[in-house]
Amino acid sequence: MSLTRPDLDALPAYVPGRSVPGAIKLASNEVPFGPLPGVVEAVTAAATNMHRYPDMGATELRGRIADRLDVDPARVATGCGSVALFEHLFRVTCLPGDEAIYPWRSFEAYPIISAATAATSVRVPNTAEHGHDLDAMAAAITERTRLVIVCNPNNPTGTAVRKAELDAFIDKVPSNVLVALDEAYREFVTDPAVPDGLVEYGDRPNVVVLRTLSKAWGLAGLRVGYLIGSPEVVTAVRKVVTPFSTSLAAQAAALAALGAEAEMQRRVDVIVAERSRVVDAVRKVYPEVPETQANFFWLPLGDKSDEFAAACERAGVIVRAFQGYGVRVTIGTPEENDAFLSVIL
Repeated sequence: MSLTRPDLDALPAYVPGRSVPGAIKLASNEVPFGPLPGVVEAVTAAATNMHRYPDMGATELRGRIADRLDVDPARVATGCGSVALFEHLFRVTCLPGDEAIYPWRSFEAYPIISAATAATSVRVPNTAEHGHDLDAMAAAITERTRLVIVCNPNNPTGTAVRKAELDAFIDKVPSNVLVALDEAYREFVTDPAVPDGLVEYGDRPNVVVLRTLSKAWGLAGLRVGYLIGSPEVVTAVRKVVTPFSTSLAAQAAALAALGAEAEMQRRVDVIVAERSRVVDAVRKVYPEVPETQANFFWLPLGDKSDEFAAACERAGVIVRAFQGYGVRVTIGTPEENDAFLSVIL
């Protein structure tokens, strides 16, 4: 008799981007510029109180996020990265056997979280252009559906859903089904047709928006995410959040990072400019690379993905292969990007 659930045996483990000593890491969608000004000092100061528990409610941080986004703090929940908030969201929406719909391929944590909560995953294949098939996702909704996820921009393909199609999709979703907009890469969006989920749909009780400070804000190593939703949903989420999971150092770092928004935007602008330069160069060799609105791009190489990643690694560049699907390449510094381009050009 197994001591653990047998259904988890077939579940693949989450695969992080690999770090190889001496190699350039373009595998994890991190920003390459180091912490924002004031963050290290804030963490150092917080460390002197590490013998104390942090504020479990992250009251100051939630207030700062609420002020920045012009929402009531009662609509804000924080957690150990947006991925942890997705875990909590599954818990408050899905009982065993309930359905969660999400695109595929998309963020690889979705099926893991779904299985862990005993929800039934409904994976809807992406379009031939590597983006969400929202019509098919809407058609997949049944009486058992409790949660639908839209990853915008999508990880790992970088593709984005535009306002007209997202408007039409959300209008089709029944009011008793929660729509979760995963906007982890929102800061890198430059296409005005790609909607800000909070601005456009924040007044809808069955829509929540999840974001993170791990990417553009440079806090990947400290794990801070937040969710904006109706007070009813947020109250439920905060009930199941692991106590004290947003650490003392993480809260201090997040507050300092949010105070350096101008520098964050300057760094994002550098990444966006590099994104255009690199993708234009890559398309000379791989014209099928789709448009990206994130800090990475997608090479749809299918069964050749592992082979391509191995060639990059031999050249000292680590990228993220999804065998059978493609390769995701993070935008790094100009020098790091040049090293990648030297492999393929």
